[in-house]
Amino acid sequence: MSSIEQSVDVNVPIRTAYNQWTQFESFPEFMEGVESVKQIGDTRTDWVVEIAGVRREFEAEITEQHPDERVAWRSVDTPRQAGVVTFHRIGGDTTRVTLQMEYDPEGFLEKAADALQIVRMRVKGDLERFKTFIETRGGETGGWRGEVPGPHQQDDTGRAPGAGGTGYDIGEPMPPRTVNPEYPRETPLPPPGTGPVPPAPGTGPAPGTGPVPPRDTPGPVI
Repeated sequence: MSSIEQSVDVNVPIRTAYNQWTQFESFPEFMEGVESVKQIGDTRTDWVVEIAGVRREFEAEITEQHPDERVAWRSVDTPRQAGVVTFHRIGGDTTRVTLQMEYDPEGFLEKAADALQIVRMRVKGDLERFKTFIETRGGETGGWRGEVPGPHQQDDTGRAPGAGGTGYDIGEPMPPRTVNPEYPRETPLPPPGTGPVPPAPGTGPAPGTGPVPPRDTPGPVI
């Protein structure tokens, strides 16, 4: 297996960079040699690519995906490849996009291309073109904010605990399962000392003289 790692800093917020990367069908607009990418299932994509003059078609599956953090994938069959792209906040309007990839060249031409660093140069160029693409637009063409749990995060059903719903942001339908990181997960408690003060011992009503609350009074709904 051959390994590649390349990074680029893009002048857009991390949410914008991540959202655009989830739009797989836009990849041919900035990835050299990628003729088409089609979404064919919840986490499956169909690719048609050309490497060193060799045209190949293969399926890939998303193995892990977390908003504004990472997208990992692997090919289902040959050519064997796997990778992960991660997003790192450098500043409010600057994001570092890092692509790590492993692949197994097949045939003389692909092995020669690997030996000549052609594939590495192509990946570097793809990231530079992604930078130009997103910075020129100034915004994403769409985005999916859902979660795909990694193998270490799944329960017995293959899902992350509590996963469900949809993950649409903008653009075409993408896989279900969502998480909204902006939703407040807990209602903040009032600061100490701001609530009612209980009466001092001996000053409250005598037992049995006040109203008795129903036993089944419902509590607050969370």
